[in-house]
Amino acid sequence: MKRLLLILCVVFALAACSDTEKQLLERATELCNYIPDHQLLETSREYMTDDFYNVLDTMFYRLPDYEECAHEWLYYFVTGNGGTIADYEVVSVEKTDPTHAIATINVRQKWEDGSFADPDDLETHLLYMEKVNGKWLMSDFDEHKQDCIRNIEISKRELAKREAISNYMISEIGVHYVQGEYCVPVLMIVDEDEENNKIWLDSWIFWYNLSGDTLKTVSGGNHSGCITLKRDNGELTVVSFEQTVDGAGYEASAKRIFGDKYEIYENIHSNHNVSESARQIHLREYCKQHNLDVNYYQDYGWQAVKL
Repeated sequence: MKRLLLILCVVFALAACSDTEKQLLERATELCNYIPDHQLLETSREYMTDDFYNVLDTMFYRLPDYEECAHEWLYYFVTGNGGTIADYEVVSVEKTDPTHAIATINVRQKWEDGSFADPDDLETHLLYMEKVNGKWLMSDFDEHKQDCIRNIEISKRELAKREAISNYMISEIGVHYVQGEYCVPVLMIVDEDEENNKIWLDSWIFWYNLSGDTLKTVSGGNHSGCITLKRDNGELTVVSFEQTVDGAGYEASAKRIFGDKYEIYENIHSNHNVSESARQIHLREYCKQHNLDVNYYQDYGWQAVKL
């Protein structure tokens, strides 16, 4: 009899500790409030597994500014760019094992006044949940975690290439200019041949001095052409840089170097707005990396430009 009572007590205790369908539905509904939508809320950290939050944080806030357009999909998890608000409905939650579950949610778009943009426009998404230290957390959403991991790895490879080229520009080209305190290359990639480690680009190099919160241009110039890289002891280095020539021979050299990419290159090279936009992006990234308190940059004889 005592043995039976003990077994019943264990069963009731386990039942009390188990997650009911209602509890899982309520928790999934709560987690919907922290699905990223154009931003990743700091408070989301408490409602996500560490690894999921960290990859999202890297994608949203830790990548260089010049890559933000490449990851535009990230900002539109559920609503797109139409000014609507996501309205969530948890349809069901299925436990796949004692510590993992998948919630199926329906999403409709509504306006700020609460009316639906299109009541018949409904999307179904999957919210993945993991039980950590007795608490159910969001561990993935539509399997975007792997998308983030892949993009972070791509970003690391891109950063390695840009760092190798920037170092070369500073040490081999920037050294021949009138120098200031800071040398900041601007790299506008036209095309790449990954198999042969070639990169065609339109690039600028600038030297600046810092005056208050303004970077004042000391010198600068354009250097366009084809970079060839190699990997030496695990690190990328520049093997050669075939540049366009100045003066009367410029067009012929540019057409020879860029080949069928010439039109793309020329559209970039001849557009002042494109080069200035790239310059601002690279300057912001440089200042962020080097902890510089800078708000403006200024070319000699021109008005200062706000970063």
